[in-house]
Amino acid sequence: MPRHPLQFLEVPRRDPAKQDVEVRIKHFDEIYGAYDGADAASQAGRCLSCGNPYCEWKCPVHNFIPDWLRLVEEGKLFQAAELSHQTNSLPEICGRVCPQDRLCEGACTLNDGIGAVSIGNVERYITDEAFKQGWRPDMSDVVDTGKRVGIVGAGPAGLAAADVLARNGIRSVVFDAYPEIGGLLTFGIPPFKLEKTVVRQRRSIMEGMGVEFVLNTRVGVDVPFESILADFDAVFLGMGTYTAVNGGFAGEQLPGVYEALPYLVSNVRREMRLDQDATDHIDLRGKHVVVLGGGDTGMDCNRTAIRQGAASVTCAYRRDEVNMPGSRREVANSKEEGVTFLFNQQPVEIIGADHVTGVKLQKTDIGAPDAGRRQRPQVVPGSEHVVPADAVIVAFGFRPNPAGWFSEFEVSVLPNGRVRVDSLGKFNFQTTNPKIFAGGDMVRGSDLVVTAVFEGREAAAGITAYLGV
Repeated sequence: MPRHPLQFLEVPRRDPAKQDVEVRIKHFDEIYGAYDGADAASQAGRCLSCGNPYCEWKCPVHNFIPDWLRLVEEGKLFQAAELSHQTNSLPEICGRVCPQDRLCEGACTLNDGIGAVSIGNVERYITDEAFKQGWRPDMSDVVDTGKRVGIVGAGPAGLAAADVLARNGIRSVVFDAYPEIGGLLTFGIPPFKLEKTVVRQRRSIMEGMGVEFVLNTRVGVDVPFESILADFDAVFLGMGTYTAVNGGFAGEQLPGVYEALPYLVSNVRREMRLDQDATDHIDLRGKHVVVLGGGDTGMDCNRTAIRQGAASVTCAYRRDEVNMPGSRREVANSKEEGVTFLFNQQPVEIIGADHVTGVKLQKTDIGAPDAGRRQRPQVVPGSEHVVPADAVIVAFGFRPNPAGWFSEFEVSVLPNGRVRVDSLGKFNFQTTNPKIFAGGDMVRGSDLVVTAVFEGREAAAGITAYLGV
């Protein structure tokens, strides 16, 4: 049936139902429902099929968005799944965790008072439903080249590299220190945004493609990197960024002050029943919590603390809401769930003697843009005040943490700790050791899941060319 030319007006944007606040704050499961086939087709049919689709350009992996929307509208689910996987190795995950409001949907032609096409929810529907109906990646034409690649890190960059290599007949073995694949997809992102069964299913799919996972294994400790370099034709490093950015002010070492990542990891481990020691779990039940930072990690901490039963959760951010880096969707969810936001408030000290008792903040005004074109906060003199707290979470982001063995194997890093790669030369994402490639956050710096996927895929293309496949 041909698309009605005014369907984008006659059919309003409708997202899947979201659980009521009083229900969802009592558990850690995903809060959004899913489209059925009719809903997905109706929403996909709102696409205008722009001649120059801005959604594709804004998407870091350049998904063929109008094309798979059309296939969904026509009921061609398996074809849509094949097309989606041509550009994205983890579409069901990106459909859940990408900030579509800043990417594809933000660039949608209809995002001007009419309502952008619900691209993320359709993307999620395609793979979820295709898997349910038995679709699997078509590997029938793949010929084993006999080449093998060692991948260090089972996060989004490593998984994306393994996916592309498998499709080119190159077998890979993925090493990771965690007991499950996914890296921070599994252990950092809370399950109310990404249920871990989704990542486990992706593991099953990739194992069916011939990818091998070696987990609970720390490269450089449990297995020497030298043996990996010797055993494989090439190596890909996708080890992420795990060093917390600190505020550099007094009181950060007080009991009751926590870094964001250990806090989130401890809660996910508890939910997955992977606790190694009961004392590793950070429980903020009954606490008055202040979260410092306005990115998605801060929003994850906000919403985790609410579900743990915190007495109150306050999020302080030094810029205004317009300049907040967190996803608009996650900021809205935090507000709905009871988080209080203090915008234009910059922390200058954490107060306490034997334990944290509060956070000293200064008010700010938004000034001229900085080098990154973001407006710089300027402190308002004499505006200091203290917000009471008995738990503080510092969520200022993450920096690279280069492995001690990098220099031994001639893997150079930049002054900021990011791994140096060649993205313009003969082999994409090749490090200063020709046999070693790298991608994702350890190369780019902390960024989105989808950008790590893109770099893992690009690095795999570089490896394929390097191996002459």
